[in-house]
Amino acid sequence: MARTASLSGFPEWLPQERLVELHVLDTLRKTFELHGFSSIETRAVETVGQLLRKGEIDKEVYGLSRLQDDEGEAAKQTQPDKADPNALALHFDLTVPFARYVVENAGYLAFPFRRYQIQKVWRGERPQEGRAREFTQADIDVVGDGELPFRYDVEIALVIAEALSALPIPDFRLRINNRKLAEGFYRGIGLTDTAGVLRSIDKLEKIGAAKVAELLKSELGATDEQAGLALELATIRTEDTSFVDKVRALGVKDDLLEEGLNELEQVIQAAVQRAPGKVVADLSIARGLDYYTGTVVETVLVGHEQLGSICSGGRYDALASKGNRKFPGVGLSIGVTRLVSRILSQELATASRSVPTAVLVALNSDDSWSDAQDIAAQLRGRGIATEVAAKAEKFGKQIKFADRRGIPFVWFTDDDGNHQVKDIRSGEQVDADPASWTPSEEDLYVRITTAG
Repeated sequence: MARTASLSGFPEWLPQERLVELHVLDTLRKTFELHGFSSIETRAVETVGQLLRKGEIDKEVYGLSRLQDDEGEAAKQTQPDKADPNALALHFDLTVPFARYVVENAGYLAFPFRRYQIQKVWRGERPQEGRAREFTQADIDVVGDGELPFRYDVEIALVIAEALSALPIPDFRLRINNRKLAEGFYRGIGLTDTAGVLRSIDKLEKIGAAKVAELLKSELGATDEQAGLALELATIRTEDTSFVDKVRALGVKDDLLEEGLNELEQVIQAAVQRAPGKVVADLSIARGLDYYTGTVVETVLVGHEQLGSICSGGRYDALASKGNRKFPGVGLSIGVTRLVSRILSQELATASRSVPTAVLVALNSDDSWSDAQDIAAQLRGRGIATEVAAKAEKFGKQIKFADRRGIPFVWFTDDDGNHQVKDIRSGEQVDADPASWTPSEEDLYVRITTAG
């Protein structure tokens, strides 16, 4: 189980925990690359104007300042000055920096541009399980130049379902809605501030239906009937395309509503075929950020819903633009740190050993250190992670050192140049040749084993 961080909200993993995290990252990376996504990394720092250019966000942004200014006096800035668009701050997600990256590098990119990005981000969250102030996200996005076919919305959902299925986590559900569907419905019942309604509906799971209804009436001027219909829409949830008939049964007419229904139907229809049981149409999903324009997604672990969404995102048609040139995109972001925290706290997966090292080469004497390094080099040359003992202590102490480190094998060489390797778990010791000996596949690399 992960230990408590000494600085709240900034988790640090022990070596065996880090191995679990690396397994998660490697699995995601392999899956993304199998689907043709290229890796990029953007700077950690953006201007406040860039971070907030699509409106206010509900996260506290960490501003940057030097401890001393040019005159050697203490700098006074502790929070980003929203009035100064050139002030610097740490990015709170990877989508906004990616939009800036696309605009600045459009002349060098081939569109549609498929990218994945795995980096740390920073938010002024109230630290608790699943919410950290510094954490790792893994994003995939497809961005087009001028237009982006809707089929990418479908593909992104299927890629994420495949990636999550390969991780040592409980069962999950991608809960998918469409902003066009929701906004068209609200417009059809006479609620013109559709963004305001979405923000209220987004609070449904936190404050409940009654309080959301009060917000709709008090802040947006909704009637009892309008509030009731908005909430009735949000109760629709199906694992197939039957949500279409349920929405139409509410009797609301609007062209944007029909467009959203058609798009969501395509996503769910493909998921039923290619990722059965992993995706649901959930018309309560709104997503708080204003830049989403179509498909929106939130993902929960079944039985761990209190953890919150482990993967979210959607379609954004206007986040990136350069003059009259638009770069619409669709993407999803996995909260890696949130996932790893749950994996470790619930002991859903463990590393087979705490270090990558498979072999410790023991020393007969301090003079044998150079020869031991030659043996280690031979083993490493064939992909076997190897360490050399630092001191020629009694063999019993060198074996205990390997045991404390979690190293399964100890290599011995006698004065006549004969080699033996000992499995310190079973006690078996056999003759070995450093040019050909290899541990079993199970012991060659650290394995991540899942509970059950």
